[in-house]
Amino acid sequence: MNFFRIIILIIFFVFSSCNISKDVKKNKPNIVFIFTDDQTYTSIHALGNDEIITPNLDKLVNEGTTFTNAYNMGSWSGAVCAASRAMLISGRSVWKANEFRQNWVKKDTVAYQKSWPKLMASQGYETYMTGKWHVDAPAYKVFENTTNIRPGMPKDAWGHFKMVAKFDSLSKTKNPNSEVIMPNGYNRPKDKDDTSWSPSDVSKGGFWQGGKHWSEVLKDDAISFINTAKTKEKPFFMYLAFNAPHDPRQAPKEYVDMYPLENISTPKSYLPEYPFRHDIANGDDLRDEALAPFPRTEYAIKVHKQEYYASITHVDAQIGMILDALNKSGKMDNTYIIFTADHGLAMGRHGLLGKQNLFDHSIRPPMMIVGPEIPKGKKVTEDVYLQDVMATSLDIAGVEKPSYIDFNSFLDLAKKKTKEGNYKEIYGAYLDVQRMIRKDGYKLLVYPKIKKILLFDLKNDPEEMNDISGNPENKEKVKSLFIDLLQLQKEMDDPLNITEIYQTL
Repeated sequence: MNFFRIIILIIFFVFSSCNISKDVKKNKPNIVFIFTDDQTYTSIHALGNDEIITPNLDKLVNEGTTFTNAYNMGSWSGAVCAASRAMLISGRSVWKANEFRQNWVKKDTVAYQKSWPKLMASQGYETYMTGKWHVDAPAYKVFENTTNIRPGMPKDAWGHFKMVAKFDSLSKTKNPNSEVIMPNGYNRPKDKDDTSWSPSDVSKGGFWQGGKHWSEVLKDDAISFINTAKTKEKPFFMYLAFNAPHDPRQAPKEYVDMYPLENISTPKSYLPEYPFRHDIANGDDLRDEALAPFPRTEYAIKVHKQEYYASITHVDAQIGMILDALNKSGKMDNTYIIFTADHGLAMGRHGLLGKQNLFDHSIRPPMMIVGPEIPKGKKVTEDVYLQDVMATSLDIAGVEKPSYIDFNSFLDLAKKKTKEGNYKEIYGAYLDVQRMIRKDGYKLLVYPKIKKILLFDLKNDPEEMNDISGNPENKEKVKSLFIDLLQLQKEMDDPLNITEIYQTL
């Protein structure tokens, strides 16, 4: 009898463990990643911007934990978003990602398997993507489901190469009239009488066929997937990549009307022209910088901020509808939502407009996480990289992080299970013309082409307006940070040699 009882108990425990295993798999949390484009960290009302209207992003701030110091590591090209996304999908740091993406270009199927969505799928997740891609691996090769994939830029008069050709023709034209020859939407507004551009013109790149805004197309796609996924037990991973507020910064007219110009401020660090812009690859023909006139005017910057804010408020409304759909699906209690952007944007600060620089406004996006056991209304000040999102989602999903992933999960930081940050310093790079290190409340910027060094005290000068590198009392600080930067370059496989500049200190 005892023998048979033991056999029955063994069978019972075996079946019980199988059921538990199934329940664990079934109850894995869903992950919704919401990704905007060109959105700087100062562009959310709940995070201190009294000019902007962002009720749904405010809700994420209030319902979750905000990382106030998240950074993009940099870029090997002027298309900073392409580098940011390649790091995010591959999990590799900037120079390693640049090398690895060549495997995607070669259509290496093994390289596809090492991508973020494929790692999620390995743990039973249904993966979905819609919106802007701008990654060398085709989206349909790494996601199980895709809808309405967009390239980096719309293929119309807004295109980069058409703009470059226009600038080239300017230099070859006698008595060039830039107001006539400049592409629509570039180098404007000249003044209050310049009506060459309308941010609600449906023919200029921000709108899809039939006049529907691309942000609304993405919202519809996302809700459709949620309505299908709610009928399934399988956990899902959604990658929702908005084009907004990237230029052309378009929004329906009612959103632009929310921002009268008299209510728009000029940035504290506003300059008509950044003194080193030609030396750090920010010339007249850099697409982002070509959107506003040279030198900058306060009026032009306010108009660009007006359109930027309108685009963000419009995308905020779409995010609100996605959140409503998640609530109605009954899945929200077991869902993590992570929001960030691929980098920031200057929008007139330091006389710059784009993201091809290493000031905080251009490398630092907002970042929030909401979900089970995530504290509400909390702020984490420890430095992280935005690409830590990938490692964090793997942590949530129970995927063992492969050794090739250079970024780290911030889940324990978000849950307040640790106060230890993932990084002692933050590294930044742009082409071969800028390098940066942030450490212990200071930022060291190096411009190798002109052997220029800048030092900022971020605690006392968060807008990075006062270079203190020349102060005698900071000589050792400059040297110390430079040594740390050289070490980071080794760790990052950085191909640029800047030791000659250090030897002059």
